[in-house]
Amino acid sequence: MALEITDANFEEVVMKSDKPVLVDFWAEWCGPCRMVGPVVEELAKEYEGKAVIGKLNVDNNPKVASQFGVRSIPTLLFFKNGELVDKQVGAVPKNILSSKLMAHMS
Repeated sequence: MALEITDANFEEVVMKSDKPVLVDFWAEWCGPCRMVGPVVEELAKEYEGKAVIGKLNVDNNPKVASQFGVRSIPTLLFFKNGELVDKQVGAVPKNILSSKLMAHMS
């Protein structure tokens, strides 16, 4: 299951992770976010132990969203070694997210 990422735990969960991290910035009212949500959950299961997959609700956690300039959702940010390495804005098929994640696994 995807982790719940918040303003409070972002530093610990994302920036200090020794694995690649995918963060889905979403909100309850966002239609495309509801399309991406199940895909993010599938990726969380598939990459368990190999990557950290989490979801950050932008309505409840505005600090991190604004820190990374998230203006439209869903926005999926990819981190490696505490650095932002890739970004995907909008709903896309699972294979695109998976290949972006794989690119940062090595």
